[in-house]
Amino acid sequence: MTVDTDRLKDSFAEVARNGDEVPLFFYSYLFLRHPSIRAMFPPSMAAQRDRLVSALAGIVANVDQLATVVPFVEQLGRDHRKFDVAPEHYPAVGEALIATLRHFLGDRWTSELATDWAAAFAIVSDVMIKAADDAEGSTPARWHGQIVEHDRRRPDVAVIRVAPEIPVPYLAGQSLSVHTAHRPRLWRFYSPANAPRADGGIELHVRAVDGGWVSSALVAVAGVGDILEFGSPVGALHLEPHSDADLLMIAGGTGLAPLTAIAEDALTRDTVPRRVHLFHEAASEADLYDTAHLDWLADRHPEFQVTLVARNGAVRRAVPGTAVDAALRQSRWAGHDVYVCGSEEMTVTTMDTLLRAGLDPRRLHTESFGYRTGADSMHAASGGSPR
Repeated sequence: MTVDTDRLKDSFAEVARNGDEVPLFFYSYLFLRHPSIRAMFPPSMAAQRDRLVSALAGIVANVDQLATVVPFVEQLGRDHRKFDVAPEHYPAVGEALIATLRHFLGDRWTSELATDWAAAFAIVSDVMIKAADDAEGSTPARWHGQIVEHDRRRPDVAVIRVAPEIPVPYLAGQSLSVHTAHRPRLWRFYSPANAPRADGGIELHVRAVDGGWVSSALVAVAGVGDILEFGSPVGALHLEPHSDADLLMIAGGTGLAPLTAIAEDALTRDTVPRRVHLFHEAASEADLYDTAHLDWLADRHPEFQVTLVARNGAVRRAVPGTAVDAALRQSRWAGHDVYVCGSEEMTVTTMDTLLRAGLDPRRLHTESFGYRTGADSMHAASGGSPR
């Protein structure tokens, strides 16, 4: 069946203009019609409501580019196994979606739109179900690991080392959804700060954010001996498999974590290690929470260079300004693969600056935030930023 993708996009854009009312109606309908599904969701739906619109926007915006959409939808299918989602749950979700669209479009809802949306949802659900089924025989729905070290580097930042029962098959730079029993049924994405190791050990850098239930629990409540659960790896922020270019890395805050993992991967995976230059931006000396480890990497790997950057210019060892400006003052970075990770504001500003400086957009890699680069542009739709 042919789906009119322009009609899908236009109708979704019109519905999305209703903002928070859309997910509120969707979940209200879903839980009233199918109350048994409510137990699969966290007690507070505040964060979950945002993700529905993000996920739909990511899929609908690319529905006419199957090569782009299918890997993302497959990833969603594999990752949703951690919620115990089964094939019989999909018709209920499809019913709630159609009801939501019909409600907000009112007189503009037509039989043609109903047919298109039903067909589009059938395609998405079939892909998700098949991906979940394919993964069932080879990987668990979730991995378990015990916290073996909890190092609170500053009041709002902790470095947490976890020993999984079995190794999680992630790539350096990818993200894992994390669950703690201190926050039942709430999951948040974090990027391991290390490349995969033989013993499977995972290091997480967690910053407690305002209103962050999971991050605050991991920083201030969790401790040695606690069990964490991990979902399937997601994201395409990792070394390009067919590139041996040197690397420029620009990190802000705990955005350092995935870039450290990628740097470690680049420095150890090849016979001739690549040169890696990392710029770590901070607002204060306390933000440079992992400098000792970066120094250790630099001592061990002469190909690895670190430049600390402080926006207020009053941090020991740090050059003043922003990381991207410090990087561009040093070189033009032609031919380098470039990785950027930090807050949304820092990432967007950095990417804009790099593009204006003439860097090849095909060599720029970051998380979502609207950029269509080599990174996973729809990562946020699967659960939000890993920070």
